[in-house]
Order: sequence, then C-alpha cells, then structure tokens
Amino acid sequence: MANILDAKFIKEYCATAANMYRLGWDERNGGNISYLLTEKEVKEYLDTDKVERIIPLGFDAKELVGKYFLVSGTGKYFKNFVGDPENNIGIIRIAKNGTDAELLWGYKDGGKFTSELPAHLMSHIARLKADPLNRVVMHTHPTNLLAMTYVHELDTVKFTHTLWQMNTECIVVFPDGVEVLPWMLCGTNEIGEATAAKIGACRTVIWSMHGIYCGGHDLDETFGLVETIEKAAQIYMMTAPIGLKNIITDDQLKLLAGRFNLTYRDGIIK
Repeated sequence: MANILDAKFIKEYCATAANMYRLGWDERNGGNISYLLTEKEVKEYLDTDKVERIIPLGFDAKELVGKYFLVSGTGKYFKNFVGDPENNIGIIRIAKNGTDAELLWGYKDGGKFTSELPAHLMSHIARLKADPLNRVVMHTHPTNLLAMTYVHELDTVKFTHTLWQMNTECIVVFPDGVEVLPWMLCGTNEIGEATAAKIGACRTVIWSMHGIYCGGHDLDETFGLVETIEKAAQIYMMTAPIGLKNIITDDQLKLLAGRFNLTYRDGIIK
C-alpha cells in the first residue's frame, strides 16, 4: 500500500492551505477546508476496514453515509499543514448511523476535525444536489472582503453587483454571484443551516464580519473563486473612499456575458 503522505490529494490540500496562509486569509487557526474523496482514492493508501477511533459529528449527516472527507483539524494552523500533515488534518468516513465520523487517518495528536464540520457537511449536501461534481467546501477570511462587509450594504443583489463591477473577469468567474448572511455565531448548526440554504443555488456565501464559504469541483477551482472575489473586494476598498470616476456599466456586463456565453444570475443587472 502506497504512503499516504505521497498522495496527490494530500500534497494539493497542504499546498492550498499554505497559499491561503501566505496570502493572509487564514490567520492563526482561522479557516477550514473539507475535500470529498472517492473510495478508490482512499483505498490506494489506507485500509478502510481499520478505524482509528469514532468521533461524534454533532449533526445527522445521513445523506453522506459512507463518504470520505479530508478535513482540517480544530485549532490547527494552516501554516503547519505542509510540515506535519498527520497531526493537522484527517481523513474521515461518515458512519452508518450518520451521526459519527470514523477516523481512518490523521489527528495523530488526539485532535479532531474543525468545529465547523457540520456546516461543511450541510454545504456538501446542498452543493451535491445542485452539482454532483462538487468536492470542495472552503472557508477562509480574506482581508479585503472581510473589510468590505463593514462598509458595504449587506444585500445580496447590491454586493454581487458591486463585485461584478470591480473587475472584468468577475462576472465570468462567478456568474452565479454571491449570497450574503448577516453576522451569526460561528461553529453552530444554525449558521451551517443558513449557509446550506443559500449555497445550493450559489457557490459563494459571505459571512459578514467573518469570511467566506465557497464550493467547487476541486481545490484549484475553489481557491481561484475566493481569489477572484477577494481581488474585487480589494479594488473596491482601494477606490471607494476616493470616489469612482469610472465603472463597468450594466450594458458592459451584458456584453461580457454575451461574449462568454454566460447564464448569469437574474436580478443583478438592470
């Protein structure tokens, strides 16, 4: 059986986390990532009959029974993933009862998955119904986007419209726009339920004064989605205090949509 530390999904996961830390999105132990793995991928490296321990989920994930997830650990720093994956991340399988996780590898120091795993699993359920190819849910704290939630109206339509106007590529990268939640207590099932209710139709949910939740097909795509939104927020935060003299108009957004044959979210462009 191959060494799991050589697995492509482990290396990509750790490299993504390192980039997120490098960009200042995930200070200290902020942020978390869950990555849906196939049984075939896992069996190449692990004996799936060997369960290290059982960890209660705090949520009934019956719709995900038997599915495998690579998940960041609670209290773990993204900057440490590359140097010590086995203590900082873990691979779990959702147990048959739907309320427990079977730990197959990782959290070697006795730790467990992020406290926001229930919110991740709720989002995976919602995204898989909308898009069976979804494999990643990423939560992070991009600086400029976080700042934008303090000064911009917390309205889904207005927030999406502003982001689309900040950079020509925005409507191309996220034509489904963004959803915006008011501030809510993190690490609770309530914020997970509110996020899942929105992330089915839209891959991105902004947690006001906190961060962002995104879904995607793979780590690169999901990272790129966050990266694009954060760039747009940065441009907004740099220019709004000065006053905008030029802007991408609604007619120009429509031209972009036509050029790239996009089906964009209704109600944003007039």
